[in-house]
Amino acid sequence: MPVLSRGRHRNPKRGACFMELASYLAGERWSDHPSCTHPLLAALARLVNDNTSDESRAKLVRLVPSIIGLATDDLRVDARIALRCATTALPVAAAERQLALAVSVLAAEEMLARLDGAPSGRLSAESRRAMAEVPHAAEQARRFSRAARITHKGFRRYAAPNAVQLAVVGIVQACIPDPDSLLRRLLEDTITDCITLIHGPQPAIPTTPAPIHA
Repeated sequence: MPVLSRGRHRNPKRGACFMELASYLAGERWSDHPSCTHPLLAALARLVNDNTSDESRAKLVRLVPSIIGLATDDLRVDARIALRCATTALPVAAAERQLALAVSVLAAEEMLARLDGAPSGRLSAESRRAMAEVPHAAEQARRFSRAARITHKGFRRYAAPNAVQLAVVGIVQACIPDPDSLLRRLLEDTITDCITLIHGPQPAIPTTPAPIHA
């Protein structure tokens, strides 16, 4: 079985990144862009893999099977991934990244509202909590977003991938004691979101097993 490590690898003998291991387990051609996973979810998995310390990366292995089969062209999935990433990173990110992340929150919420036929300006509870943590950036983002209206194509190609990239960098550079754990939780939560959207509600991804008492 290939060992998880940073970056791309020519073959399994040289190791594997998260998505290369997924392609291997799915029986696909060796690739870090396999067809078995939504492209934006795969991008997040690669970023988490490459930005997690060597000591913590092995803890990601158990998540690999759960990402296989999560493929769809539903734009709601892109929006949900972007929203999960932005709301997770916003409360911990440095001040210079907060405006861009707050704009990402509003853009993802606007896209979800549009796709659902809901009124513009609605915010989920998780978005309200995240924005409340950074009131100055939130107010700036609201002013900016009132003047911007992104297309479906623009959201998928630019806004959503940018939100994922910003979130991972924001967490990695945040002044928090254990960024690896937050990156892993972000990936876990995003996989759960995608499973729910694509396949319907499922049992939660198992966490660390409880100790067995004699």
